[in-house]
Amino acid sequence: MNYLITGGTGLIGQALIKSINTDKNTVTVLTRNIKSASLAINKKVQFIDKLLLTSIESTDIVINLAGEPIADKRWSPEQKNRICQSRWDITDEIAQLISIAEKPPSLLISGSAIGVYGRQNSQAIDETFKDFHQEFTHEVCAKWEEKALIACSENTRVALLRTGIVLDKSSGALAKMLLPFKLGVGGKISQGDQVMSWVHIDDMVSAILHVIDNDNLSGPINMTSPNAVTNEVFSKALSKSLHRPSLFTTPAPLLKLIFGEMAELLLYGQNVVPQKLLNSGFVFKHDKIEAALTDLLQ
Repeated sequence: MNYLITGGTGLIGQALIKSINTDKNTVTVLTRNIKSASLAINKKVQFIDKLLLTSIESTDIVINLAGEPIADKRWSPEQKNRICQSRWDITDEIAQLISIAEKPPSLLISGSAIGVYGRQNSQAIDETFKDFHQEFTHEVCAKWEEKALIACSENTRVALLRTGIVLDKSSGALAKMLLPFKLGVGGKISQGDQVMSWVHIDDMVSAILHVIDNDNLSGPINMTSPNAVTNEVFSKALSKSLHRPSLFTTPAPLLKLIFGEMAELLLYGQNVVPQKLLNSGFVFKHDKIEAALTDLLQ
């Protein structure tokens, strides 16, 4: 198979590329900086810095994971624009090329996030849920998905990865939490009752491969463990796995002062169920938070 991957140097992209047998499959990574990408991806892959129609027509599967990290910087107007355009522009370009290709890829897997649902209460929600809360994360993801679906046709299946908090010890949200928790000053955020929908990096990669192998999976697909937990439960599990106490609470006003609007990512959540994956027979290897953290950290 010929794969074309954007966002190949990100957390999910690197883990996914490691799982692909590059002796039997061709992997092409679209990147703005080939030198930097080649250092980050220690695997036999090809690199391109421009997307052409010929690139699309020589590809079987396009996996679009590109996007400015949403929680790395305070949401200034300029940063919000970068977050949006880094997702929308490349997705629009890919979908438009697929729609005019004489030999289009059979599958487009395009990134999204559970942020499409906006902040929710603790009720369990699956892919059929439509009562979105209108806020920035919803705006980003809804338009991102809309652009990807332009590529959908009888020749091209489109799957949208509504991804939760991806847990990996070397990068992403968990890596940022480790230092304070190791120092014994970690703990819940605000009341701690906001629900965190998470997924172990290994299950994230396995789920993407499962989507590739199952033609009946299309449209929005929740990429989360079936067992979401509250922030308080997560914090206690992380502290336990590190053999540290979980005594401190980070107050909401402090987070808002430091991060501004971006603090909403930490203060609100969603209880997201991966119903499509479960219905299709996908089996999670790490479906409980305690065992997942133990696997990652010990």
